[in-house]
Amino acid sequence: MALDAAKAALLRDGAVIPAHPLALNAERRLDERRQRALTRYYVAAGAGGVAVGVHTTQFEIRKVGLLEPVLRLAAETADEAAGGRTFVKVAGVLGGRDQALREAELAAALGYDVALLSLKGLDHMSEAELVRHAEAVSQVMPIMGFYLQTAVGGRRLSHAFWRDLAELPGLVGIKVAPFDRYATIDVVRAVAASSRADDVALYTGNDDNIVVDLLTPFRVAVDGRVVEKRIVGGLLGQWAVWTRVAVELLEEVKRYRGQASVPVELLTRAARWTDANAAVFDAANRFHGVIAGVHEVLRRQGLMEGTWCLDPAEGLSPGQAEEIDRVYREHPDLTDDEFVRAHLSEWLS
Repeated sequence: MALDAAKAALLRDGAVIPAHPLALNAERRLDERRQRALTRYYVAAGAGGVAVGVHTTQFEIRKVGLLEPVLRLAAETADEAAGGRTFVKVAGVLGGRDQALREAELAAALGYDVALLSLKGLDHMSEAELVRHAEAVSQVMPIMGFYLQTAVGGRRLSHAFWRDLAELPGLVGIKVAPFDRYATIDVVRAVAASSRADDVALYTGNDDNIVVDLLTPFRVAVDGRVVEKRIVGGLLGQWAVWTRVAVELLEEVKRYRGQASVPVELLTRAARWTDANAAVFDAANRFHGVIAGVHEVLRRQGLMEGTWCLDPAEGLSPGQAEEIDRVYREHPDLTDDEFVRAHLSEWLS
């Protein structure tokens, strides 16, 4: 199944794709009103798509029977809010072969465009087996590969793996999220050296290095010639908050494509974005409060009622709220609170 031409073009040009959170009430049940509000926010902010059923949505939705309802709600709301605008719906898909195929079939039936294929939990499989696993899922719907950082359950994957994966006709993109510069360059080199270098869109998932990823023209020597490959957009948990500013950032970065230099201020801003992400993602505590940190920002904006997660053990770490306070004081231009205030009532209606 091929990706719609307009959506494929949007992916290749680069888009902001927030990783969609899960809105719960105090009983830790789905809050449909606020879940819809979040999707409307992302569309109104100018995002090019949303990713649902991913880590930020909480993998536990599969254990409590919420995968189908949450996927359906986001798809319906996104289609309604986007109107005729090109908008890419990405569904997280994980697990062994049977589970991954079931989830891909569900996502395709609900109108999703791309499966973000997680390899978490498949450490028993060789890299060759992982490529065959990805190929099987790509027979159901187009896929986006996912290099997950080891700190949250990912594994180190070789340059050869990414080269083989890039050759799959059903692969439309890769989310590069190892939080590791060496591993990130491995993926870029592999895709640049493949026969599908122009077809596979690279997206940063390195929330700790967003702006530098987007600014860098990677130049790779391939068979005596130089291939330039860029990370064109982001599929990020960080972009689940302050999304309007993220869209403005990507638009600004695109203006410097093909130019010989970029303003130093953008590099300074890159460091400030990393500082903000450290607070939201709770880097000081090895990401324990990563989901709750996203919820806390959205709670302060009024989009979510609280920071509740499906797992009661997940929540803000000691001192994390104070770190988010600091980010608000020191980097107010990275927030979009005024934009949210202006539209919140209509999104919640």
